[in-house]
Amino acid sequence: MTTELTRRRLLATFGAVAGATMVTTGRAFGQNAQSKPAPQSAPTVISNPPRDFGPDAPPTTYFSDPDVLTIDPAFDGLIQANTSIKRLWTGALWAEGPAWNSQGRYLLWSDIPNNRQLRWLEDDGRVTVFRSSSNNSNGNTFDAQGRQLSCEHLTRRVVRYEHDGTITVIADAFQGKRLNSPNDVAVHADGSIWFTDPPYGGQLYEGAPDASGGPTNPAGRFNSKAGQPVGVGMLKRELPTNVYRVDPGGRIDLVITEEQVPDPNGITFSPDFKKVYVASTGKGPGDTGAGGKGEIYSFDVGTDNKVSNRKLFSECLIDGVKCGPDGLRCDVEGNLWVSSNAGRALGYSGATVWNPAGKLLGRIRIPEVCGNLTFGGPKRNRLFMAASQSIYALYVGTQGAAGG
Repeated sequence: MTTELTRRRLLATFGAVAGATMVTTGRAFGQNAQSKPAPQSAPTVISNPPRDFGPDAPPTTYFSDPDVLTIDPAFDGLIQANTSIKRLWTGALWAEGPAWNSQGRYLLWSDIPNNRQLRWLEDDGRVTVFRSSSNNSNGNTFDAQGRQLSCEHLTRRVVRYEHDGTITVIADAFQGKRLNSPNDVAVHADGSIWFTDPPYGGQLYEGAPDASGGPTNPAGRFNSKAGQPVGVGMLKRELPTNVYRVDPGGRIDLVITEEQVPDPNGITFSPDFKKVYVASTGKGPGDTGAGGKGEIYSFDVGTDNKVSNRKLFSECLIDGVKCGPDGLRCDVEGNLWVSSNAGRALGYSGATVWNPAGKLLGRIRIPEVCGNLTFGGPKRNRLFMAASQSIYALYVGTQGAAGG
């Protein structure tokens, strides 16, 4: 993703809505030429007045939601008829890292700048603060034992919350050098933990800038300790942006280098765990190299736990619009569901869905930039999208795969 499309450079997305009008010809704005046109009377994210996505909003769905767009007929088998996108909650500064807890039947996510984690309870839709402070946590997931894993910007580490309430540090350094700001995490079937380590948390809004002389504070103008607990704000970025694997015994290995995937962000496995997908997002704070370009790469995962056969899975360019990828999840058929950050291109943020060969099948439009997503619900057939200030949900016609 280019710098202009990163969420940190976003301007008010909704400023464009006031002048937008509903297209009533054969092709609606924001739809691919092969997609089915929405009913002319149904509101969309570019309608005037804007559609209300809230739980008490008037009905919008007559057979399929007008903002669930089929690009390829194969997408029809992945969507659920007669259901609509719902905004479950709003009130975050930047929502990230959604993860579903099957036993507790709740959705957990991070509100990074507010330094907290929140929880949506399925039984009554109540949202509560789950953990505060969260050390500006970003990505979250649950392992096969139901233990929560979190990537923390502030402490530059990955942690696991044990059943007895203690915290285990999974990784905070590699070869004696501190991590940058772990971003997203996925669990392999062999019990290993894979995580990405871009530099996005090394800034005032979502963590702490480097100590004086570091890449995000070269002149030392920022007081990196201001407002922080004792001991925070004393670190400088020391490592490239890599992807790491932590084996069940605790050994940390470098599996994907910055040269292979610059600024790695979202990560997930195929249903058979033989492939790993990594999003290369835009240039992070303090980057001096080329940085990511808003692309997704795939690798084969060998029995030796090493990756090979690097491929450019998708450039995430749709109708000439860069739909910058962030969070990734696979369904049980191996299709890749990707959160979409299209910046100011109204109608292209939300989620995109690709088959295992990298062909675009469909997309889901929501009126906010989407940072991450996950599958959940008791049947794992509900897509939850963490989007800027809000959480959205949509029932789908498939199930999420394990490991995400």
